Amino acid sequence: MVFGAETAELAGRIAGGVAWLTLNRPDARNALSAALMTDLQAALDACAIDPAVRVVVIAGAGSAFCAGHDLRELRANPSPAFQAALFAQCSRLMTSIVRLPRPVIARVQGVATAAGCQLVASCDLAVAARSARFATPGVNIGLFCSTPMVALSRAIGRKPAMEMLLTGDMIDAEGARAFGLVNRVVPDADLDTAVADLAERIAAKSPLALAIGKEAFYRQAELPLDDAYAYAAAAMTRNMAARDAAEGIDAFLEKRAPVWTGT
Repeated sequence: MVFGAETAELAGRIAGGVAWLTLNRPDARNALSAALMTDLQAALDACAIDPAVRVVVIAGAGSAFCAGHDLRELRANPSPAFQAALFAQCSRLMTSIVRLPRPVIARVQGVATAAGCQLVASCDLAVAARSARFATPGVNIGLFCSTPMVALSRAIGRKPAMEMLLTGDMIDAEGARAFGLVNRVVPDADLDTAVADLAERIAAKSPLALAIGKEAFYRQAELPLDDAYAYAAAAMTRNMAARDAAEGIDAFLEKRAPVWTGT
C-alpha cells in the first residue's frame, strides 16, 4: 500500500516514526475479509523494510476494532480449498506481526472477537478503551476458535484462555487486562492520546535494539531455560557490538540525548 492513501479496506499513514494502519470496513465491523488481510499483509511488509517506521499501530475504523473473519464471505465460498487458503492467509498475517522487526500496538475500541481477538493477542502491546469487549465466540455457532486459540494461549494463561474458548463469553476491558490480553485500559475519549504517547515513547528508542529485543523475546520464550539464556546472551553480545549501543552508553555517561542510527 501507499502510506497516506487508502486502499479499499485499509487506511495507512506515518507520523513521527509511527505507522498507523486502520482496518477500514466499519460497516462490517472491520471483519477480516481476504481483501483486507491482503492489504494489511502488504502494509506490514512495507513497514518491515521502511526505515521511517519504528512502531506500528493497528486500529479499527468506526465503532468496532475487528469482529473476526467475514462469515458472509466464508458461507459464500464453502469449498474446503478456499477456506483452507483463507485460514492459511490469516495464519501468515498473524505470524508476520510477531516476526515484524517493529513493535506492534493494537488500539482497541468496541468489540475484538474471534480472529479480531486473535489480532489483539498477536500484537506486542494493546491499549483498550474502557468500553472495549473481547471474546472467542466461535463455540456459540459450532465453529471452535482453533486458530485464534494459538495467539490467545500464548498471550494469556491457559485457564483464562480455555474459559474464553469453551464459553464464548464476552469479557470487558478490565477483565482483558486482568487476563494479560491488554496492557492498559483508558477512558474512550483518551484512547488516541494514550496510544500515541506509548507509540512515540517506544519510537524514540534505538530501532536496532527494538528489533533485536523483539525477536529475542519471542524466540527465548519457546526455548528451555538453559537454551533461552544462551540465546539471550548471544543476542546481547550482538547488540553490544552495534553503534547504537555504544552511542546509548556514551550518551548516558555524558548526560545527553542519544542520536540513533539504527546500526
